Amino acid sequence: MDARLDYFGNALGAKVLKHINSANKVLSDSTLPHTTQELVKIRASQINGCGFCTDMHTKDAAHAGETAQRLNLVAAWREATVFTDAERAALELAEQGTRLADAAGGVDDEAWANAAKHYAEDQLAALISLIAIINAYNRINVINQQPAGSYQPGQFG
Repeated sequence: MDARLDYFGNALGAKVLKHINSANKVLSDSTLPHTTQELVKIRASQINGCGFCTDMHTKDAAHAGETAQRLNLVAAWREATVFTDAERAALELAEQGTRLADAAGGVDDEAWANAAKHYAEDQLAALISLIAIINAYNRINVINQQPAGSYQPGQFG
C-alpha cells in the first residue's frame, strides 16, 4: 500500500506539518503527563481509524515504558482496571471530543467536570489542544491513506 501523495515531501504539506508539529511541541513540553498524552493520541487514532498514528503512538508509548497490557486495553478503557481516574477522565474527553459529529451536544458537562477534577487549567488547555491536534494528524493520514507499520520510535525527532 502506498500513500496517495507524498504529503511529508510536498512543499505545502511540509509547511502545514511544520506548524502542527510546533503546536504539538508546546503540548509535549506542557505539564500534562506524557503518559496521558500518549493514551489520548492512541484512543483518538483508534476511533478515527488512523493506522499510521496508532502505530506511531503505541510504539512511542511502549518505548517510553508503557506496558503492553495497558496499550492493549486502551480501546476498552471503560472496562479496564489499569487506568487511573485521571487517565479515564482524559480518555472520556478524548472520545467525546473526537466523536463530535456523533454526539448531538458535543462534549457533555459531566465529562468536562470529571476532567476538571483531575487537571489544572493549563493541563485542560493542553488536553483540549492535544485532542484537536491528534484529530488533525489523523485526518491528514486517513485521507492520504498513509501506510502503517514501519514507524520507528523517535523517527520524527
